[in-house]
Amino acid sequence: MAQSANLVSGVAERYASSLFDLALAEKKLPAVEKDLKRFGELLAGSDDLTRLVASPAFSASEQLAAVSAVLKKAKIAGLVGNFIQVVTENRRLFVVPSMLRGFDELMAIHRGEVTADVTVSQALSAKQTKELKAALKSVVGKDVAINATVDPSVIGGMIVKIGSRQIDTTLKTKLSSLKLALKEVG
Repeated sequence: MAQSANLVSGVAERYASSLFDLALAEKKLPAVEKDLKRFGELLAGSDDLTRLVASPAFSASEQLAAVSAVLKKAKIAGLVGNFIQVVTENRRLFVVPSMLRGFDELMAIHRGEVTADVTVSQALSAKQTKELKAALKSVVGKDVAINATVDPSVIGGMIVKIGSRQIDTTLKTKLSSLKLALKEVG
């Protein structure tokens, strides 16, 4: 097993690490990454699929039948198709979102990238993402993979987390600080 097993822990990460090692051994990392991203997009875009994945109320056979149909319709086969079916049979479908994040982290490490978790009020455009990657690369000295999350409650600005470092430039935080400062004055 590659050193990836030492970098991550937990059930989801063990599955992600196993898939990564298998894809690496078979020289199929780009194809596996692409199929996992597609499945992640399907999951993010469907409340019904999210419920199916997260709910223990469905039996393993019901989940397997539904997931197999989704995989067939999305034309996701090979390593990823088999992987998701095995995960489903093992009653671990609820940790697939964590497995996807774990695999993304392993891919970033494999490429020599650092992953930055970015929370913004609106989705970043391609230009904004490119500029943010360049700015973060100048700070950390490595290529940066952006994992963006949209949270309208931040109002404006962004929160950037890289490893243990966090930069919070949101309007929500600035307004909270201002409110606190005004309370201290009065």
